[in-house]
Amino acid sequence: MKNFAPMIFKRNTVLVLLLTIYALVAGPAFAEDEPEERGITDYIEMEPAFVTHVGEPGNQVVYLKAAVTMRASRESTRPALVAHMPRLRHELVMLFGEQTNVDQLTTQQGQQALREAAAERINAALTEQQTGERIADVLFTEFVVQR
Repeated sequence: MKNFAPMIFKRNTVLVLLLTIYALVAGPAFAEDEPEERGITDYIEMEPAFVTHVGEPGNQVVYLKAAVTMRASRESTRPALVAHMPRLRHELVMLFGEQTNVDQLTTQQGQQALREAAAERINAALTEQQTGERIADVLFTEFVVQR
């Protein structure tokens, strides 16, 4: 009777090698389907800081100063933001000027809502300009309401 152990060992070794090769070849192919690049965080400051009137018209003049930084998750987003910066700044000037509830602006929930609205406005402008880019977040690096 023949010894089948060497033949089984060779078959298992070949199977393991084939699976390893498949994993190495197929792994990068599946990674390319992901929409965002992994590990990319790019912060783009909007300079200078925004200063505008807020509150109800006719009431005491209240100023808002906000330093804004946008967070991108793809390397290709920065050039689109730089190219459309005047439009993006315009959108935020309009948004900040629309704020009438000064008391809400001084709360954490109000500031969070304003950050989310700012990100929506920026992303809507980028979509309208057909850039194919989006920002991940808006950060206020300075936020002052002066009565």
